[in-house]
This record gives sequence, structure tokens and C-alpha cells, in this order.
Amino acid sequence: MIASNRRARHDYTILDTYEAGIALAGTEVKSLRLGRASLADAFAIVDGGEVWLHGLHIAEYAYGSWTNHAPRRTRKLLLHRKEIDKIAGRIADSGLTLVPMALYFANGYVKVELALAKGKRTWDKRQAIAKRDAERQMARGIGWQLKGRA
Repeated sequence: MIASNRRARHDYTILDTYEAGIALAGTEVKSLRLGRASLADAFAIVDGGEVWLHGLHIAEYAYGSWTNHAPRRTRKLLLHRKEIDKIAGRIADSGLTLVPMALYFANGYVKVELALAKGKRTWDKRQAIAKRDAERQMARGIGWQLKGRA
């Protein structure tokens, strides 16, 4: 795992996930091997039958020269045509968005986990937090009962 977008699970309801390759320059891969990436402001769009990743920050490689990459350049994502068409159709029909969830290495290649997501409203976020707290309280109570402290 290189980087993950933990905030996305709080802000969005995840409906479906896809694994995509990413077209990178050599110094970008070297920088990623050092773990120098951030998905905080990243998002993906379908444009002209291709999927593009915007806002992904990959820090410049410290030992690079004039061949270093731009940290926030737009990067092309590599998906099968059927997947791109399916994603484009769902985004156009129901107002969903593509959010990058994680950036990781798989068999030596850099992969991006994309999620088809729907934005949460404020009350949805509060409801999710309340549910998580209730589950935590129940687990704590069960633990106390098992230890004989109830």
C-alpha cells in the first residue's frame, strides 16, 4: 500500500470498486516506491472515452534531474473498454462520481483502486458515526460480559 484515501469512506457511500493501472513516468515510480504520494484531493473523470486521474500528488523524486515530473499532473488510467463504458454510463445516469480509494503495487505495477461513489449528506455522516459508536459500545459490553465484569 502506497497511499489510501481514508476521508473518502467518510464523505461517500461506496457502490462499486475497480482496479486500474496508471500511466506513469520513471521518476514517479521511484518516488512512489519511497511512499511519497497523496490522494487527498484526487478525483477521476471520464473524458473522450478515457479515464483521467486529477489531483493526485506524487512528490518530485529527490535524486531526479531535469527529467523530474510535475507533482500534480493529470494521469491516464488504464481500464478495459467495457469497464470504461460501464462506468461512463453509470456516472451519466445517476450522478455518481469516481473516487480513488487506494494506490498500491501489484506484481510490480502501480494500481489505483477506483470507487464508484455517491456523496453523503451531513445527516448521513452523523448517522454513520452514531451507528459505529453503538457497535463499539455493544462490543465493549460483550467483552465485559465474557470477562465476568458485567
